[in-house]
Amino acid sequence: MSSENSIFARSDATLSFGVLVMQDCNTLSLAAAIDPLRAANRRSGRRLYDWRLFSPDGAAVRLTSGIVFEAGALPARPEFDALMVVAGFRLEEQATPALLARLSGLAPGLKALGGVDGGSWFLARAGLLDGQTATTHWEDLELFATRFPDVDVVRDRYTISGRYFTTGGASPCIDMMLHLIRARQGPDLAMRVAGTFIHDTVQPGHAPQSLVPGGQLSRLAPPVARAVALMQERLEDPPAIAEIARATGLSTRHLEQRFRRALGTTPGAFFRDLRLHEARRLVLDTGLAVQEIALCTGFASQASFARAFRARFGRSASGLRRLHQG
Repeated sequence: MSSENSIFARSDATLSFGVLVMQDCNTLSLAAAIDPLRAANRRSGRRLYDWRLFSPDGAAVRLTSGIVFEAGALPARPEFDALMVVAGFRLEEQATPALLARLSGLAPGLKALGGVDGGSWFLARAGLLDGQTATTHWEDLELFATRFPDVDVVRDRYTISGRYFTTGGASPCIDMMLHLIRARQGPDLAMRVAGTFIHDTVQPGHAPQSLVPGGQLSRLAPPVARAVALMQERLEDPPAIAEIARATGLSTRHLEQRFRRALGTTPGAFFRDLRLHEARRLVLDTGLAVQEIALCTGFASQASFARAFRARFGRSASGLRRLHQG
């Protein structure tokens, strides 16, 4: 993670953000981007940060929670120091040529540009992340890497690369905003802001994103947490449970006992369910062919994938996709 970004440096000057909120953004990602700034102002008793909410064309924004709010139209010239794009779903559909041109036009006049959750997609589509290190939410990470080969895509929770910063989702965004406050105003204020949200699990940007939250599991059952992490890394090429057990320093039998105590299931059943839930996400959130999804989630044949998917979710993958598209 590079630290070249000038906004991540000691300063008491007010830093102003434009926050471009896309339709179907999730509420927590938006709050993670702006609430730490509000708390920093409140805790310091000073106006350290300003922000304004925008939509591409000034239309009201509807979040996935159903919350709707008014927003100004994204201006053609910078009226702020830095721009954050916060997005969740329907990324390709909303990346219109007009919006991408607007982002490209704004970029030269800004100190920094950032993508939160799916916001990285819009910066990449505008060509702004070429040659930079970037991340996005783990659900879209592989597709993002395939779609943007000129971007150095990493699984990090958040990245800072040149003038660009990107985060993998809501929780990493909070950590990144606390890092910003720490860099600009010092650790004391950052600690007090974290305390406002009772947020005591700050992780560095280079920590990997996890499909399964592992903090509590790491404390209560470290071998199980290590096994789960290995499973997450090997969805496409799933190792045998015996190999996973060896990697955790346990016998297969002892790993199974630990899994049953910690998660109420066996390693094999947990791993299969993890792969099937990732397959379901790919069915609903991407346009990948069912055969590609089967390969991405480690099924040796489309027939075995089809049987497992129907048994788990009650309908075929293509049937589920049609249901949600209709």
